[in-house]
Amino acid sequence: MPYNVLITGSQGFIGSHVVREALAWPDLHLRLMRRPGGPPQPPTDRIHTVVADLTDPDSLRGVCEGVDAVLHCASAVGGDEDALRAVNDLGTRHLLADARRHGVRRVVHVGTASVHGRGPFRQAEVHELPLRPASPTSASRAAAEAHVLEAGGAVLRPHLVYGTGDRWVVPGLAGLLRYLGTAVDTPSVHSAVEAGALASAVVAAAMTDRDPAGVHHAGHPVPLGGAALMDLVHRELDLPVRELLDPAAARARVDGVPQALHHLDMLLVDHWFEGAALWELLDLDPGPSPLTGLPAHLPWYRELLHSR
Repeated sequence: MPYNVLITGSQGFIGSHVVREALAWPDLHLRLMRRPGGPPQPPTDRIHTVVADLTDPDSLRGVCEGVDAVLHCASAVGGDEDALRAVNDLGTRHLLADARRHGVRRVVHVGTASVHGRGPFRQAEVHELPLRPASPTSASRAAAEAHVLEAGGAVLRPHLVYGTGDRWVVPGLAGLLRYLGTAVDTPSVHSAVEAGALASAVVAAAMTDRDPAGVHHAGHPVPLGGAALMDLVHRELDLPVRELLDPAAARARVDGVPQALHHLDMLLVDHWFEGAALWELLDLDPGPSPLTGLPAHLPWYRELLHSR
């Protein structure tokens, strides 16, 4: 029997991976929500598109009709505080209101570990961490998560998401390394997850016979060392080998450059969240560890970075 899912953010980085993963389930029929003016998705016997905007409550009425599950992958990152609230907070609330009207049985939302604020976090359990969003983006996304939890949904919180289509994690680090001219000596560790593995968890959370309601950290159980990540990207950029900077010298070098300082401060502090429970709940293999999985995506990153 067909199982109908609505996917928001289907043309974004994570959402596009979720679409590919969902299509691997033969009984899933997909309703892809796209914003007005966005590129159309060619219809198939298992895919059709609905045009709606999270900032327009009227456009959301009826998007969940006949839907069994909502996979909410859309979010706004950066920009005006009012716009962030309109998409992440109010948009999620209006979307879930339509889901309630039409009796949607399950909601799975891609959240973010940034709602916990800046670390250090070392193998931290979900129940141990308060919400301490440190930016308007994180605050609005915490509000979105609250709406999902109130509706009895599941929230998957990744920290670093890498893979084909990533224009933030590895590209941001590459920009930082180019600016610094070398890597930084740091013992920090970070939770990371490959985009395809995260997509598998999102779809599996919608399809499992178990109850996935609540918050789950979505990272590979094996953390990624900050120094190892920098070394990998540094070599891919063919940057000259120079003496490593200590954290204080690196901060001094990016003083007055807010974006670089943001990336550096995040990289130098542990952000390691307990990562095994979600995969056990969903009976999924988390795939290769991040340091093993990242090289498979280096051709895509190389083309992107050289084009810049």
